[in-house]
Amino acid sequence: MNIEQAGAALRSRKISCAELTAESLAKVRELNPTLNAFITITADLAMSRARALDTELAQGLDRGPLHGIPVAHKDLICTKGIRTTSGSRLFENDVPAYDATVVERLDAAGAVMIGKLGLHELAYGVTSTNPHFGAVRNPRHPDHIPGGSSGGSGAAVASGMVFMATGTDTGGSIRIPASYCGAVGLKPTYGLVSRHGVRPLGLSLDHVGPLTRTVRDTQLVMDVIAGHDERDSSSSGRQDWSFERPLAGLTVGVPENFYFDRIDPEVEAAVRRAAAACGDIGANVTPVRVPDIQALNMVARLILLVEASALFENRLEERERFGEDVLALLDQGRLVPGTAYVNAQRLRQGFIGEFHKLFQRIDVLLTPATPIVAPLIGQKTVELGGQPMDTRLATTLLVRGVNALGWPALSLPCGIAKSGLPIGAQLIGRPFDDGVLLGLGAALESALTTG
Repeated sequence: MNIEQAGAALRSRKISCAELTAESLAKVRELNPTLNAFITITADLAMSRARALDTELAQGLDRGPLHGIPVAHKDLICTKGIRTTSGSRLFENDVPAYDATVVERLDAAGAVMIGKLGLHELAYGVTSTNPHFGAVRNPRHPDHIPGGSSGGSGAAVASGMVFMATGTDTGGSIRIPASYCGAVGLKPTYGLVSRHGVRPLGLSLDHVGPLTRTVRDTQLVMDVIAGHDERDSSSSGRQDWSFERPLAGLTVGVPENFYFDRIDPEVEAAVRRAAAACGDIGANVTPVRVPDIQALNMVARLILLVEASALFENRLEERERFGEDVLALLDQGRLVPGTAYVNAQRLRQGFIGEFHKLFQRIDVLLTPATPIVAPLIGQKTVELGGQPMDTRLATTLLVRGVNALGWPALSLPCGIAKSGLPIGAQLIGRPFDDGVLLGLGAALESALTTG
């Protein structure tokens, strides 16, 4: 059941908000001991909220499509009166005095918060194997990672514990869990969704967005959380992000270089089928050559190293409170010269110009989301193109660069590997073409489901 179907059941009185919330909490009690997706479960608050929303519906007050829908938040998104750990010992007992903007907007729309979700420590990693709160596990195969850093969000949605979860994406951290767990994840255009009340990692790279069960559900959530927020200095004032275009007039580019160079054959086959499906539903599919993505990834990684280290500079003396992998990255960032950071930002602007030229010929770029399916927990390397590669670098290989662009990117399921693990495709669009991605994504999702 998705958000639309649950909403229809609520409004036809086939189920109440309290019953829907109770079902969600029952799944959490059943599955969370294995998956470890939640750090904090707010059962009593959720049930009280659901009963109040039932009263509103009975009185004729309908807050919209998310009224009574169980959701959860990544545990670096501030929630008033509820601890927000960031998956870190630095914040393990921190209780914010206010809600993040995304929490406020979802609350106003009638969503029911079930709890706070596990993540890679400080959102600085791709495995969600957290040394302080334990490893989050993939709902398809619990011995495998769910991806990160929004691993709890991906696991909670894909397992059916909640209908939607918030996530953050600094180098792929929404799209990777979506791909590895079999969910839909949108990294919106930079500035489209407010970051007020969301603990930062890379100030010029961070994005906030949803993970859901379907593309249409993502659209419903974005209608609520997108929009200008004067409390966020990076927030855009644009309101025209949600328009769609006829599929018959859409040109979808499929890369001839980089994205399929080092990739699992099952992933390639599934994404190629998705490309063919785009043609079947009316889009014009054409091969294209993309800019130097390897160099763009290096630019994005260097920028993040510096920005993350700058944010936590005043806490690095508390070395015992950091996990080894995160501490190593923070130490590495302190060694990057200022000139290298400035040059990376200069190169970043050049790449944005190159992508604008590419998108004069296409409307959407279709790629794999990840070159592999979810690795095992603790797996340090994976094999790509017959050669070993660091798991972190392989996992972020096809997603990291888009964060430096600030452009929207959508990950959606496009197949299942023989192992039973999901495969994800990625749609990349121009700034504020989020609605174009969602329109194409919904049509592609339907074609792949029925095809």
